[in-house]
Amino acid sequence: MKLHGLFAAAATLLVLAGVPAKAAPALPSFIAIAVADPNRPADERAMDAERKPIEVMQFMGIARGQKVVDLMPGKGYYTRLFSKAVGPHGVVYALQPTEMDKAAPKGLQSVRGFAGTANYPNVKILVQPTAALQIPQGVDIVWTSQNYHDLHDPFMGSPDIARINKAIYDALKPGGVYIVLDHAAAAGTGTSRTNDLHRIDPAAVKAEVTAAGFQFVGESDVLANPADNHSLPVFDKSIKGKTDRFILKFRKP
Repeated sequence: MKLHGLFAAAATLLVLAGVPAKAAPALPSFIAIAVADPNRPADERAMDAERKPIEVMQFMGIARGQKVVDLMPGKGYYTRLFSKAVGPHGVVYALQPTEMDKAAPKGLQSVRGFAGTANYPNVKILVQPTAALQIPQGVDIVWTSQNYHDLHDPFMGSPDIARINKAIYDALKPGGVYIVLDHAAAAGTGTSRTNDLHRIDPAAVKAEVTAAGFQFVGESDVLANPADNHSLPVFDKSIKGKTDRFILKFRKP
């Protein structure tokens, strides 16, 4: 009842402000609840302005009861959101390659701090070598954020990207989707700037993923930044958190 009242009040405010209620974009309540989760740390909430989780989750098509793989979850920003979005009958697999865990151990330490707890009981952690990823079968979504480019780099063992994308394809149920969010490199650079700038050409991602059998079905520019000239490393203070990022959606037929 409290949540119902909250959304009703929001609609009333829109009308009073002179904005027609029908002009507001349709927002599934479970997405709003996920973003409003009071258990999310303050530092993660502070990222919402630049990560735009509502728009991102709407584009990916997440829904209640789904099984989602968060591949290379970082510290779990999206893992928490997905956990609340899919609800108690869904599952979120935080799948961390062993090599990534070795290079950035604080990420998985953070995820271990909340996975399987009373607030996030549907989060399960998987740690596996990149060359032998065993992705849970029959999942609805495989998601990777700002880390696809790392799959081309020496610290990850320069894994076989074709094998990885095929493993993801095989794990998804028919109609399931694969979402790749990453930092854009200059057009035509392919995978040549993944190690030094931590960027990748979106066209290279499309070519690699569709080669595994996926259909490319859409792209979102909600995180695009035309002011980013793609010449700086993503950790440079002048561009960190404001890089030009693309989101690509692929579907298994």
